[in-house]
Amino acid sequence: MNDNYRNTIMDRAGENTYLTGLRNFMTTVYNYMAAGLLFTGLVAYLTASSPALLKNIYGTPLMYVVMFAPLVMAFMFGAKLHKMSPSAAKALFWAFAGTMGLSISYIFVLYKQNSIFQVFLISAAVFGGASLYGYTTKKSLASWGAYLFMAVWGLFIASIVSMFMHSSQMMTLISYGSVIVFTGLAAYDNQMLKNMYNENMAHEASHKLAIYGALSLYLDFLNIFMALLRLMGTRRD
Repeated sequence: MNDNYRNTIMDRAGENTYLTGLRNFMTTVYNYMAAGLLFTGLVAYLTASSPALLKNIYGTPLMYVVMFAPLVMAFMFGAKLHKMSPSAAKALFWAFAGTMGLSISYIFVLYKQNSIFQVFLISAAVFGGASLYGYTTKKSLASWGAYLFMAVWGLFIASIVSMFMHSSQMMTLISYGSVIVFTGLAAYDNQMLKNMYNENMAHEASHKLAIYGALSLYLDFLNIFMALLRLMGTRRD
């Protein structure tokens, strides 16, 4: 066996090992994301099924705590991830998903359940298409990052303003903008996670990155879903 052939075999073996590791890593990311969304949905549904609990949340100042707590937790996750243990990162992820369930529980009161399910499927299709593009494209999406994150801040500020203005037209524009921006982020985040994966990364670091990636994709999907629900959801009479 000559050296060139031996090197080719070794290169192919190394590539197969890398691709297997990458698939396992992305599977872990999506398993966490899916489990987080399921937990959020369960908490939201159970909360909406309890009129007393809904009244205690949305009829008191606790409403603002529930609304803004997920945002604070998401910032904490990004800022403190490198100092956390994998178990602490996992605990914060589940706490975030549960709190988000409390925050969006009102959708089961405002919208018909079959409409929520239909919009969820549409959101899954939009998110899935963007994710597949981001994962498979050879084009670098790195340049998208700065513009997308600036757009997220713009949408956040506009959402706060619309809460006080009670403008339905403004909320409609924000919803359309959210679908566009977070669909772009779904593609961007998938490529980012693919590029960040390193087969030589320590298990602890790899696991924390998977949880962080799950949170990023969770937020992309949830924002697409909530925006489409505002645009397409059928309200209860």
